[in-house]
Amino acid sequence: MKSILVTGVAGLLGSRLADWLLTNKKEYRIIGIDNLSGGYIENIPSGVKFYNVDLATGDLSTIFSENDIEYVFHLAAYAAEGLSPFIRMFNYSNNLVATANVVNNCIIYSTKRLVFTSSMATYGVGTPPFDESHQPAPIDPYGVAKYACELDIQIAGEQHGLDWCIIRPHNVYGLNQNIWDKYRNVLGIWMYQKLIGEPFSIFGTGEQLRAFTYIDDILEPLWLTASKPEASKQIINLGGTKEYSIKEAAELLAEIVGGHEIQYFESRHEVKLAFATHEKSKEILGFEDKTSLRDGLQKMWDWAKTQPQRERFQWEEYEVEKGMYSFWKK
Repeated sequence: MKSILVTGVAGLLGSRLADWLLTNKKEYRIIGIDNLSGGYIENIPSGVKFYNVDLATGDLSTIFSENDIEYVFHLAAYAAEGLSPFIRMFNYSNNLVATANVVNNCIIYSTKRLVFTSSMATYGVGTPPFDESHQPAPIDPYGVAKYACELDIQIAGEQHGLDWCIIRPHNVYGLNQNIWDKYRNVLGIWMYQKLIGEPFSIFGTGEQLRAFTYIDDILEPLWLTASKPEASKQIINLGGTKEYSIKEAAELLAEIVGGHEIQYFESRHEVKLAFATHEKSKEILGFEDKTSLRDGLQKMWDWAKTQPQRERFQWEEYEVEKGMYSFWKK
């Protein structure tokens, strides 16, 4: 029986894609890898053959050799752009070294296609909406790592014949998101803050523009990145088609949760305007931006209220503390 491998299977993207594949692609065995550092075992759907492995240090050869893997969705990453300058070594190990391990095994075991979820962080500062033809110019180590992964995958395609598709999603949210990490997933951070009685935190003025993507809207398009011939060796933006300021998003969520205070902190080093074109995703993947931000936030908030009181994740020690923002200081 052919298999599909999903890395980061305990996280938002991985767990929800695995569930969709189990429901819609029963001809495949679904294999999942996660080290459970940012996802939760409760998220992994029953029916997934799960391996608790760290991609940066683990031996993947047995997983590949025993499971006849046809497609690989490499979704695992620690996506904390703002924190990445203070955890450089971890950032590059978790993103670049881990991806190199996946790429090596895709080459060795002749994977039919590798789908890699990159990031809008690769674009850096520019004039949005960012088109896939824009020259990447990331401004943080996370974006640098993601862009390096993209280049490495393309080299593997040229030199070793690896087929690939690179997706640049933006601000995906929804059920199974980690709302207990104070450094990433802004909508989840706010929901956690509401649950524990803290104000919503905004860094700077809140005028930063972002597009948000409800997870259910991209599950079938993600499958097509692997299975559709037209997606071969393509870089595709995938996500919401309407941009919001961070302030607007916070105010909208405050309405949904019944009112909440917003607290402003000092600005951090980040891109102010970050949203993308979506024509290519519609043409190749049939993407439809079906879920409004209001409806998506309502669904996620209803889910968040039912979640256990997990301990909030905070780094015990940063690699670099010079220039650390006040809101992340111990």
